[in-house]
Amino acid sequence: MNKLTIKDIAKKFNVSISTVSKALNDSYEISDATKEKIQKYAKENNYKPNFNALSLKNRSTKTIGIILPTMLNYFFAQVFNGIEKTALERGYKVITCISNESYDKELEIIEMLSNGSIDGFILSMSKETEINANFSHFQETIENGIPIVMFDRVASAIECDKIITDDFNGALNTVEHLYKSGHRKIGFVSTLSNLHIGQQRFLGYKKGIETVGLPFNEEYVINIIDTDYKKYEEILSPFLKKNKLDSIITTGESAAVASMKAALKLGYQIPKDMSVIAFSNGILARHSSPKMTTISQHGELMGETAATILIDRLENKLTDFTKKVIKTDLVIRDSSK
Repeated sequence: MNKLTIKDIAKKFNVSISTVSKALNDSYEISDATKEKIQKYAKENNYKPNFNALSLKNRSTKTIGIILPTMLNYFFAQVFNGIEKTALERGYKVITCISNESYDKELEIIEMLSNGSIDGFILSMSKETEINANFSHFQETIENGIPIVMFDRVASAIECDKIITDDFNGALNTVEHLYKSGHRKIGFVSTLSNLHIGQQRFLGYKKGIETVGLPFNEEYVINIIDTDYKKYEEILSPFLKKNKLDSIITTGESAAVASMKAALKLGYQIPKDMSVIAFSNGILARHSSPKMTTISQHGELMGETAATILIDRLENKLTDFTKKVIKTDLVIRDSSK
């Protein structure tokens, strides 16, 4: 008889994979009745998590699993380059999967690759996983002897190696830079306010405003959540028109490009009337018109660091978990004074 999987249980009760996972992990999000019948069925049918990892612990595949939350963000492509380069140099192959910001997809990928296909994971959490704080699949993976290195979006509740950007100081330093360049009406555009990295960037901005002695004005902050980037421009146009800002910091490049387009249509000249600075330092920034000033997160370095740490751990060169913070730099181009 084939081994019972989470998918089989989901099919049996006509629920999602994540519901089964939560029920098996005794999550408070699932009703007791549902939990009880799923747990009972799993027990009766001798369900074991699909991690043969324990028996495979000593069998090295020299392969690393990479899970990225999206392909639409150039930052993740930079991280991937860094991981792949370092992995190849050290004799490892990589398998790359995209979770598309979905918890179910992320869980499916981890289950699929944890059957002996890979030795360890490098991953950045999906938006759904972070917002719902569903981390049990990471814990289970680590307990089964498969190490995880998290980057950029990390779960503080999980004990593993982590590499993050210094988001807070990145934003704070940018406010100070704008202030020194003569800006006084500094706005903040966030498309990540429901994620920790977005919150850190906002707190850095707020602290920066305070540090330079400007009054904090809530009107100068706009949060755009779960909106298609094609709609950013029409959302930003009234925001810019109303506040007559002389500069803005955005949490990503798409929002910065949309801000510039909206500002130009309102008759602003960039950077004469308004400076625009974005987090990340990708293709959009170099090809936008004017070329965009960015807060570089050094994606490639982040990837190299993640791969080095994971491989060192796989080769028993590490004992304690590490948390590395990658400092940001301001790359000045034509969109700021």
